[in-house]
Amino acid sequence: MPKRSQERTNARREEIVDACARLYEQMPFKEVTLGAIGSRTSFTRTSIYNYFHTKEEIFLALLEREFAAWTDGLNELAARALPPEEFPGRFADLLEERRPLLKLMSMNLYDMEAGSRLENLVCFKRVFYASMQAVERCLQRHFPRCTEGERQEFLYAFFPFLFGVYPYTEATPKQIDAMAAVGMPYRRYSIAAITRPLVEKLTQGLTR
Repeated sequence: MPKRSQERTNARREEIVDACARLYEQMPFKEVTLGAIGSRTSFTRTSIYNYFHTKEEIFLALLEREFAAWTDGLNELAARALPPEEFPGRFADLLEERRPLLKLMSMNLYDMEAGSRLENLVCFKRVFYASMQAVERCLQRHFPRCTEGERQEFLYAFFPFLFGVYPYTEATPKQIDAMAAVGMPYRRYSIAAITRPLVEKLTQGLTR
């Protein structure tokens, strides 16, 4: 494909994903439609099918973009020299910046993967795996004496955490009312505030 054509394709894909991201800030996943996404772009709805076959593929591309951005931040962190005690805070701050990633992981991952073609899913898994590798590079950089086994234990404790952290940082008025009705205290925490203690505990087990 000629360079200019590829640039145009990439720009249109990004415009579609941007429109999806804006809608997702305003309404639930199930209410976002291809028509609504198309109405937020500069071209016709039918043109979307040249780039994505389903809305799930668009959302998966959004999640892929979020993971790529997180990986870039992790790679920058891996390139810096920090005292080990500062690592959990910096690591947690990077995740705080990726709220859409955590929302999609917690609430919509199964639907996105089920509604996407295999080639789209492969692209996403490649970026997801790159983020795991970037986390491991961070550990190697800041805890150079830790073993491969210790790094794997960190990964398999931390990545499942990504699927559940978002609901603890966001609650709807209905959920808050329900908790109040049963006497369950509610206190809003930021993503970083929840993530940092976990990372501190996990890194305490690494060889230093």
